[in-house]
Amino acid sequence: MLYKIRLFFTGILVNLQFFTSIPIKSQFSLDQNQLKYVLRTFPVLGLLQGSIYAAFIYILHSFTPFTDLIMALFLWLLLIILSGGIHLDGWIDTSDAYFSYKDPEKRLEIMKDPRTGAFGVLSVIVLLFTRFIILYELIQIAHIAILLFIILIPFLGKMLLGVFLQTLPPARTEGMASFFQRGKSNSLFGVYAAYLVIIGSFITWLQIDLLFAFLLFIAVTLIAGLFIAGSITKNFNGITGDTLGASSEGMELLLWLTLLVLHYFAMV
Repeated sequence: MLYKIRLFFTGILVNLQFFTSIPIKSQFSLDQNQLKYVLRTFPVLGLLQGSIYAAFIYILHSFTPFTDLIMALFLWLLLIILSGGIHLDGWIDTSDAYFSYKDPEKRLEIMKDPRTGAFGVLSVIVLLFTRFIILYELIQIAHIAILLFIILIPFLGKMLLGVFLQTLPPARTEGMASFFQRGKSNSLFGVYAAYLVIIGSFITWLQIDLLFAFLLFIAVTLIAGLFIAGSITKNFNGITGDTLGASSEGMELLLWLTLLVLHYFAMV
């Protein structure tokens, strides 16, 4: 039991080391058993990131004189800095490859090119500008329910990465995606389902009216995830580290937008 607990917390540390700018200097033995727990704790990494975002907003609102615009700017920068830009890099490379309208093999070659093309630049500008506008709108209405669902956005975004690593084929035999797929296990979906049940139960206990919004978040993630998975398989013959990063950025942007729409219709 203690061994599994150690693997669980080590999995969280590995995720922090790989996918955030938080300095984790330790060296970890990433054997197949440990990688299973890395995949199982993807959503926990998302919860930690989301909690940092929500706490940051609360502190800015409660203890600073900043305007909504400046607070939105600080939160926008935090999202970039905390991730270390790793998923934005995947978004740029995937956009360059996708909009080349080449065959899958050529797209994979384009993603390996260190140069950034026009489509990559334009796509990241659109992504970041859209996210800033959504953050600005949400900052102005940041109450407890909004903060709760802000925590859930990276939680579901990171869960999507684990699902893709479990179910989609790798486009290359080497690379980050292929490496992390060594951690696939039959119990992964059971673990993820347990996370959803625990969080759903907490939301129901907190305010049952929010349960519908939570279920809608899950539905949006599922439907968009199926569409993204089909597009990745069709256009790239499988996942790579770049397409995983792009998927995470795209899904989280969609969930930010979903949260804003939910507020407009007085559901959150």
